[in-house]
Amino acid sequence: MYQLFIANKNYSSWSLRPWLLMRQLEIPFEEQLVTFEEGGSWEKFRSFSPNGQVPCLVDGDTTVWDSLAIVEFLAESHKRVWPEEREARTWARCAAAEMHSGFSALRNICAMNCGVKVKLAQVPPILQREVDRIDELWCLGLQCFGGPFLAGKDFTAVDAFYAPVAIRAKNYGLSLSESARAYADHLLELPPMKEWIAEALKEPWREVGHEEELRRAGTIIEDLRQ
Repeated sequence: MYQLFIANKNYSSWSLRPWLLMRQLEIPFEEQLVTFEEGGSWEKFRSFSPNGQVPCLVDGDTTVWDSLAIVEFLAESHKRVWPEEREARTWARCAAAEMHSGFSALRNICAMNCGVKVKLAQVPPILQREVDRIDELWCLGLQCFGGPFLAGKDFTAVDAFYAPVAIRAKNYGLSLSESARAYADHLLELPPMKEWIAEALKEPWREVGHEEELRRAGTIIEDLRQ
């Protein structure tokens, strides 16, 4: 059985992507949660991941690191990872790659935190531009392929890649169009997403670096963590 190494569910957006994909598509795996350490986790994560980062998938003697590589590895054995239709599959791969390599302002300003809602001190133009691009991309996918997911009627890897954005949009009050907001809400209502968030709220760990990123973003208006 696959082993999926992840970090704190409250903080790790990269871990969420393959975890959600595998849970939603009912691909069996054993979860291995390894928490972040104060001052850096590279040496700790190197015990299972060649690049010292999460997520990391282990399949027998094969180790697959990086979320996009994990998705492509799974796609070789599980047909539902990407859309069946070629045009939708091509678009989905492009959109997932754009998320994987871009949107740095969103990542840096709106750090992943499942349990805390923040009123941003400001919305810099670069952040708004990235949010607008995500909104545009989501609406395009929904319109072209009929929804309710980005590349059609079925959940695929591209939805998993944007799932952390749905959490950020809600917790940071990001401005989205009606269609984009409805899509984000739809992702948040998926049973595995609700499970991930519920488990994140129960985590007792607080890592200073992640918490400081949160405070720099603006004013904390609600903390739902236990």
